[in-house]
Amino acid sequence: MTDFAIRTENLTKHFGRGKELVRAVEGLSLEIAPGEVFGLLGPNGAGKTTTIRMLGALIAPTGGWAEVAGHVIGRADAEVRRKVGILTETPGMYDSLSAERNLAFFAALYGVADIPGQVEKYLRMLGLWSRRDDEVGEFSKGMRQKLAIARALLHEPPVLYLDEPTAGLDPEAARLVRDFIAELGKEGRTIILCTHNLDEADRLCDRVGVFKTRLLALDAPANLRRQLFGRMVVFHLAAAEPRFAEALQGFGFIQKVEALDTKLLVTLDDPEAHNPALIRRLVEAGAEIRFVGEARRSLEEVYLRLMQNDEVNNG
Repeated sequence: MTDFAIRTENLTKHFGRGKELVRAVEGLSLEIAPGEVFGLLGPNGAGKTTTIRMLGALIAPTGGWAEVAGHVIGRADAEVRRKVGILTETPGMYDSLSAERNLAFFAALYGVADIPGQVEKYLRMLGLWSRRDDEVGEFSKGMRQKLAIARALLHEPPVLYLDEPTAGLDPEAARLVRDFIAELGKEGRTIILCTHNLDEADRLCDRVGVFKTRLLALDAPANLRRQLFGRMVVFHLAAAEPRFAEALQGFGFIQKVEALDTKLLVTLDDPEAHNPALIRRLVEAGAEIRFVGEARRSLEEVYLRLMQNDEVNNG
């Protein structure tokens, strides 16, 4: 097994030339481990789909280098395509064919050895076996999306690219798809998830890359929160007095103290180590502490801050 399922170095894609040149992806360098669920986040037009198409050996890069499942893009593209499964944002199916015949057709294209067995396996896994004989044109969007995921998995690829897998789905269908993605990750498949649903990315992804033509940030969601905002402990008090905030000012490890109604919001590193000292100081100052919690920044806040920083730096 290779150390990385996906590696890129300065991967770049430009369209057009001269004044019409569009820089879709610029200098992307990534290392994604086998079995990792990796989120690629960014606005429309950021180059996410273009990146997936390059890593699926569907379009050639303008520059740079990429390796997927041990095969270099541009040298072994047929092998790359055998090793990846792709769910596009708008997957096409044959509406006049049944779910079973749709999957059998694509399984034959993939060269799947046991076509009936694989088709049944994934129709059952995704709750579509009872509808196997129905024409796909009669399916809801959620059912079509599940069928498209089954199609991407028929040849058992070790690497899976999912572009907006829950877009437009009702909550029940979206939850089923998310649970299925989580199970695939536990099986050891490497997954790149492109999504605008930041809560979904937060729950599913081991790491995320925030992307806008180029990579703006790359880390686990929790680490990005700490890097951008630090950690904030909230002390809920019976009553608020200015002297309680003043009592904490002498600690060098505190970055910021803010009083809000009957709460003290304290930004600091390593609350686990420092909270006992803060609690003692507040009690000595006469504060009655009702409970202590940690404010959790959302991945949406992280994403918006990175986008704002990029606009400031490149505006």
